[in-house]
Amino acid sequence: MTNSQTTISRYLLCRLKEAGVDHLFGVPGDYVLDFLDEVVASQIQWVGTCNELNAGYAADGYARMKGAGAAVVTYGVGGLSILNAVAGAYAERVPLIIISGAPASRRRETGALVHHLVADYYLQLEVFKKVTTDAVILLRPETAPDEIDRVIRNAIVRKLPVYIELPADMAHAPCRAPGPLSLASTARSDEESLKDCVAEAAALIDQASSPLMLAGVELSRFGLGSDALRLVETVELPFATMLSSKSVLPELHPQFVGLYQGGWSRESVRRQVESSDCLLSLGVWMTDLDTGLFSFKLDSRRMIAAAGDHVRVRNHYYNNIQLGDFIRALASAIRPRSYLASHPAATNLVRKPFAADADRPLTAPRAYERLNCFLDDQMILLAEPGDAFCAAPEFQIEEARNFIVQCYYCSIGYCTPAALGVALAEPGKRPVVLTGDGAFQMTVQEISTLIRLKCPAIVLVVNNDGYLIERVLHADGPYNDIQRWDYSKLPAAFGGGSQAIGIRVTTEGELDCALAVASKETDKLVLIDLCLAGRDCSQGLARLGESFRQAQRKG
Repeated sequence: MTNSQTTISRYLLCRLKEAGVDHLFGVPGDYVLDFLDEVVASQIQWVGTCNELNAGYAADGYARMKGAGAAVVTYGVGGLSILNAVAGAYAERVPLIIISGAPASRRRETGALVHHLVADYYLQLEVFKKVTTDAVILLRPETAPDEIDRVIRNAIVRKLPVYIELPADMAHAPCRAPGPLSLASTARSDEESLKDCVAEAAALIDQASSPLMLAGVELSRFGLGSDALRLVETVELPFATMLSSKSVLPELHPQFVGLYQGGWSRESVRRQVESSDCLLSLGVWMTDLDTGLFSFKLDSRRMIAAAGDHVRVRNHYYNNIQLGDFIRALASAIRPRSYLASHPAATNLVRKPFAADADRPLTAPRAYERLNCFLDDQMILLAEPGDAFCAAPEFQIEEARNFIVQCYYCSIGYCTPAALGVALAEPGKRPVVLTGDGAFQMTVQEISTLIRLKCPAIVLVVNNDGYLIERVLHADGPYNDIQRWDYSKLPAAFGGGSQAIGIRVTTEGELDCALAVASKETDKLVLIDLCLAGRDCSQGLARLGESFRQAQRKG
């Protein structure tokens, strides 16, 4: 091999490193072992997880923090196991890079019936094409470098998952050495369309008496939070966020109105957003949970809506407009003035000190109120689908990017393994997982990996006897029951030793003591079993249940 050559495995690892991937999650298997040898010898740290699905969730959490995440699996049993995590990343626009080992090329050519094969050798590729923005099998060393570059670039630029299949005999195959590669987006706005669009939008805002910006999830996915903050501070616009975009902008900002969820919003927030005479909607997805089951009342004639690659100014549509280009150009075009004196931001909820009633049995609302007082700017809250993410709108997140939720795809069990990715991506901050007992049982094994890698997560298990969200949405049935575990003993069962602590709490006083331990033991994983006597829930979940039942009755 000459100086101008490398192997396909090393080429791929080089490009992953350039994309910001310093950790690679996954499960070993015979078709991918040669590649894993190269991983171990590289600058990228191998992170073995308990199963492939958890590897996908961990890489997803990692990508949300670092801009890209990657996972490695073997063929068939591994590839199809991680598929649900990839589907979630596709739905929520997360740049997740999946690398799957595969049978050797000669086996494919002869059609040999090898283990892990399903139907034919191209089925797995075809399946992944449905939930990725680009997918490839690396069959030829001379084309592999260009294919790797294209696929990784598409993941980073489009903020979507991709799939790379690496046959076992290609892992050490020689190919050309990597040259310069830009991972910056090459997408450009149509200049004339952008100019006309910004002019119309700026004029509408300049003429408005009560404009407001609604910050959506695309600001987070495309790293546009700082640009959006610069815009609202230049013009002193009040702004609101949504559940999927919570904490994309700092919630302690004086211009922050609150979190908007249609009819589920606090009345002061709902009124200010829906009465705005010019609502600047940036990167918003009108999903059911972001809009209170579509209970929003927004007049498109008073809106500027920018998302994807187009902008709508009232009833005028402008195509080929990149969101970042639009935000930056608009900030320069709007006439600076303050709207806060005549139209101040609605006062956000003030965090009140929590006074525990030591012997009072723990309830969900009081537990959430206490947790809200516990969180600080060195913590990243991961709220699991269920009562946790229904309670989350009322949590006050002090700093931007300190909140993670999967509120569009809503795969329960996501948060525990995602916390592993978050912990490794942001070692200076502490992941705090708020999860229900049903969701926790789905992916609980990854507590052992958090312990093994000395990730000092705080895991709060809302122990309320099964699938509470399903009980609230629909008449209860035995299908919502699960086996009760003694969750506080799991850290020891997973070999935690002195690196992990499990605490069972039943009263407000015990919760206070448990959180004090978590604050003190900053280098340990702390699991707190929140034992709730009844099946009470947050106001958010009760509201969701009522809205859902009403919608079902209407058909």
